[in-house]
Amino acid sequence: MYKLSDFLTSILGMTDDVVSDELYCSESNTRLTFLTNQMQETLAGYSYTLVHDGWLQLLYNDHMLVLKQGDLMIYSPGVQIRIINGSKNYHSACLMIDEQAALEIPAVRNVVHTAYQPIAELGRPVIHLDEQQTAHFWQHMLEIIRYQHSNHRYLHEALRTLFTQFVLDLMDAMAQNIGPVQVSERTTELFIAFMRLLNQHFIEHHDIGFYAEELHVTTIHLSRIVRQVTGRTVVDYISQMLLMEASWLLQTTDFSIAAISEQLHFSDQSSFGRFFTRMKGISPKAYRMGR
Repeated sequence: MYKLSDFLTSILGMTDDVVSDELYCSESNTRLTFLTNQMQETLAGYSYTLVHDGWLQLLYNDHMLVLKQGDLMIYSPGVQIRIINGSKNYHSACLMIDEQAALEIPAVRNVVHTAYQPIAELGRPVIHLDEQQTAHFWQHMLEIIRYQHSNHRYLHEALRTLFTQFVLDLMDAMAQNIGPVQVSERTTELFIAFMRLLNQHFIEHHDIGFYAEELHVTTIHLSRIVRQVTGRTVVDYISQMLLMEASWLLQTTDFSIAAISEQLHFSDQSSFGRFFTRMKGISPKAYRMGR
């Protein structure tokens, strides 16, 4: 999948503006937002988008969402997302962090929680902030942008500190905004733990048994939890992650289809081809030719 630095340079065409290969924040309008459609859901990272003005319509895991002023949407690896439409006055700020970098930050548990708790508690990845909260997070994101364009001697550490503070503030806002818990704390914790494991191991392990064993639960229990929280199955999530990685490899490398199928731990090229065609509606070869 795309690392953040790859995404910024190849999709958004940035070069000199990239001051960190693990964290980036920018203001965005409708035109820039539509460029992210080229991402093909292959960004290995988390993003936090705060709408300041206007609205944005998108498909999130095949569910239609409309983001409006004060909405903060959280993107996490493994999610299908497509921008459908946006108002002319759409204005937002988007904070992105590379997945590997997020896993190295001491507050990683909070990073993972901010990515998945809204899905577990609300069934969708959006928190609506009040006017005061919106202004607070907007200024926080602008502060990160200001640091990016500074000559701060310890820029790398400063950006990590600012991101950590952002996540902690978001955790506080989530506690205030989510309201009454709709699922048990154990259910939320188990779902979050599953998603974190999935992001780390989906290439090598395609079977639900591995994840259930790692989480010390039965496959039936894990399946029930994931379906309760998201309406999707464990197999859906594993398949989507594999499709993302396969699409990225077909788009950005010259590896043979046989090599890609082996890299993704399919039994053979034929099984990979059947999987990709079923998921994408087009063969790997045809998909690569149309890139």
